[in-house]
Amino acid sequence: MVEQLNEREVNDLATLKALADPVRLSIINTLMERSPEALTVKEIAAALGEPPTKLYRHIKQLEQTSLILVAGTRVVSGITESRYLPAQKSLRLTGEVFADRSIERTEAIGPLLAAVDLVRNEFRNHYLADRLDLPSVAPGKPASPAAFSHFNIRLRPERVVRLRNQLGAIMDELATEGDSRDPDAVQVSLLSLLYAVKPEPSAPAGD
Repeated sequence: MVEQLNEREVNDLATLKALADPVRLSIINTLMERSPEALTVKEIAAALGEPPTKLYRHIKQLEQTSLILVAGTRVVSGITESRYLPAQKSLRLTGEVFADRSIERTEAIGPLLAAVDLVRNEFRNHYLADRLDLPSVAPGKPASPAAFSHFNIRLRPERVVRLRNQLGAIMDELATEGDSRDPDAVQVSLLSLLYAVKPEPSAPAGD
């Protein structure tokens, strides 16, 4: 029986590098969505719309860093075929990786950008396939659940903390609630990105 972690805290270089690719994140997400069903490389490739040959090196790197686990094997036409499960239910970068002047801080940008790229690619594919429930002015059509917003605002530090906690509470609530079993439930994607920009250092007097 394969045992999964509820949450894996990432703080080492090898795992940071393994997560710094949208394809590898897609593989992990697919396995997490289908868990506890274990998938072969061919099944993962079919879910992602990619050729299996493109995924083998990514699978190997994820397996080497224990981000995915082999749940079982079988021999098919003389070739050993493995089935995979995610090694954890969720991933989190620890605060240590963002320490000033650390090697990990340099590498931590990779997983963050890969996650943004993954969302971008998925959004683009769904948009081009006309699968997004976007706002429409068509008469009689129900309101769309989609929401888009981006803005910059100056906030006091304590307000930033409160905003972060509010966003975290929403994520925690959704994670606790889990997937709806209702027949008319729809797949929803939510990307939360909040960051504060430090002021530029003041120029020395006399410059």
